[in-house]
Parts: sequence; C-alpha cells; structure tokens
Amino acid sequence: MTSRAADRARYDRATAHLDAPLAVVDLDAFDANADDLARRAGGKPVRVASKSVRCRPLLERVLARDGFAGVMSFTLAESVWLARAGFEDVLLAYPSADRSSFAELAADARLADAVTVMVDDMAQLELIERSRAGGRAEIRVCLELDTALRLLGGRIRIGARRSPLSEPVQLAELARSIARRPGFRLVGLMAYEGHIAGVGDRVDGAPVRSRAIRLMQRLARHELAGRRAAAVRAVRAVAPDLEFVNGGGTGSVQHTAAEDAVTEIAAGSGLYVPRLFDHYTAFSGRPAALFAQPVVRRPGLGVVTVLGGGYPASGAAGPDRSPVPYLPEGLRYDPREGAGEVQTPLLGAPADDLLIGDKVWFRHAKAGELCERFDALQLIEGDRVTGTVPTYRGEGRTFL
Repeated sequence: MTSRAADRARYDRATAHLDAPLAVVDLDAFDANADDLARRAGGKPVRVASKSVRCRPLLERVLARDGFAGVMSFTLAESVWLARAGFEDVLLAYPSADRSSFAELAADARLADAVTVMVDDMAQLELIERSRAGGRAEIRVCLELDTALRLLGGRIRIGARRSPLSEPVQLAELARSIARRPGFRLVGLMAYEGHIAGVGDRVDGAPVRSRAIRLMQRLARHELAGRRAAAVRAVRAVAPDLEFVNGGGTGSVQHTAAEDAVTEIAAGSGLYVPRLFDHYTAFSGRPAALFAQPVVRRPGLGVVTVLGGGYPASGAAGPDRSPVPYLPEGLRYDPREGAGEVQTPLLGAPADDLLIGDKVWFRHAKAGELCERFDALQLIEGDRVTGTVPTYRGEGRTFL
C-alpha cells in the first residue's frame, strides 16, 4: 500500500461516521509541518499568517509551540476580534479603510496595544485620525517595503503590486511623518517577497521554466537582501526602538531568516500545505488539510460524480486555482466540466471501485480559503477524529 493509499484508508476509517462534504486537518501532518517551518526559520520566531489558517483553535495550537510568536492578520475587523479573544500580538498585513474598527481601536488602550496596523501612505494615517471618534489610544504602526524586482531601469517588474514604498528614502520620509504625528507610534517594518515565497521553482514538465524561475529568485533574493537592510537602517535612524522587521513566507523561510536585518518570519500556508506548495525544490511538506465530497452518481464505466467541489482559489484564473482530486489516486476532472458548482464528474480507473456514498478526498489550491467553504474542521490523529473545531465561518466571521 502506498503512503497515499494508507492515508486514504486512515481518513475513511476516521470519518466513517460522518457524512461528506466535510473538511479535515491531519494533526500529525500539521504538527510535522510546524516543526519544519520552525527548523527552517533557524531560531527566528515565525509569525503565523491567519489568512492561511482561518481557525482560532489551530492558531492557538501552533502558537503554543516553540518557534512561533504572533499573528499576521488580513483585515482590521479580524485583528480586533482576535485581540479581544486574547491574542496579544496581532500585525495587520494590509492597509485598512475600516473606520468603525479604527474607532474601536482608538477607544481601547489595551486593544490598541495588541494590534499593529499597516500604512504606506499619509492618506491612510489621515483616515485613521478622522476615524478616532474621540478615542485617544496610541495606534501602533508598521511600514511596508515593496519587494518587487525591477530590471532594465524599472521597465520590467517581477512581484506583487503592493506598497508604493520601494526605496529606503521613501520609508524614512514616511517614518519621519509618523514620528511628528501625535497618537501614532512606528513599531515595525514588513516586506513580503511573494515572487520568491509564493512561486514554486519546480514546474512539472517544464524544466526550462523551472530553471528560469530559480535564476530569477536567486537574483531577487540578492537584490532584496541589500535593499531591505538599507531600508531597515533608514527607518531605524528615525525610529531606533523599532520592535520588529518581518519578512518572508512559506516558500522562502530559510532564505529570509538568513538576513541579519530580519527579526521574524511570516508563514502560514506551510501548516496546511495546499497543492500550490508542491512545487518547491528547497522543502517539502505533508498535506494536512483536505476536504471530502461524496459519490452521488455512477454515470458509466470509468466515471463517478461527486457532490459540488467547485471551490476555486483566488488569483489569476487557471487550472492551478482549482482543487485537485487526491484520494483515491488516479482520478481527474472531465476537461469539459472541471470542478462544478453542484456536481463534479471524475474520470479514471479508480472510479469503477467507488460506490455511492464513498468519499473522494481533494486538496485545495490555497491554504485558508478552504475554510470559507466549511464551518468546521474535523481533527484527525491516526485513524480517529479526536476533535471538531470551528473555522472563522463556523464562528460567524466572514471577514472577506
């Protein structure tokens, strides 16, 4: 029996009493992945990206482990909710225009002390100031350095379009503006290199493209290390008490951790290991989060139909954004239908061994987005479900 076949047998036994659709997290794999992230971070704390987990009990589980400290959140409302639930160090990774949540933050000094907000523009500071509604709590602020690699004098850009602040002098200028503004305190600097951390460098069946990606990433790492160090020096000249410099992502943990200027690493997807993280040469993880759909039809030889399953991930549309049939091995989509809204035909020899009511296990393309489809996660240890925990959605929280 292959390891994947053994996993299927475990998951089927563990959930035999449960009807699909359902989602599971294999805790043995989750914990092993956490250990690997901490090892690759080389002693620097890993801040957990909540958008990749979207489950409070699992955030608490990983933060209880050595090597992890703090949450990187994705909306201000989520940040406030987590802080009120007892999370003491929440870094909002994206600018916000949520005026009511800013008013809530400014009205509660304890809450404001637990949450750090992201800015890269004076207009964002002005929006926060207008949103205070009389609240006087000091707002903790983090700046973001844009990490995109620019070539040929900027005519070629490689990387996500994030902050407008790409040069140390720009960051220093905004840092000085914050220092002059009462009610704000600059505490951190963040730089997320998505073109390194979020792009696999081993593309199946495309060796030339894979080599090109590795070449680009080596160049980008070298360029960014120098620019990030300069940016940190420039900001520390204005704010010498800067508390943290955050960088990285699951795909670049060990490289980012090697930079002296970086004090902590961000990662989250590496806990669940969705399918987009199968294509890296520097590390491998164990798939920990899966969902199951029930077989509801057998239209003919070599084909079964499961309920639903059309859960595309965000990003540029393409086949890599769809879930992938994972267990049993050998199933594939009908290219004319793909993953459907209410039913999904699956082709392949394993279909003939599946009965009505059997489960087909899928892996989602991106990590936490799976939790927007399910209100609970079944926690599996060995071949037993040992707990059921709510996702954000299960707690009535849909932040985006």
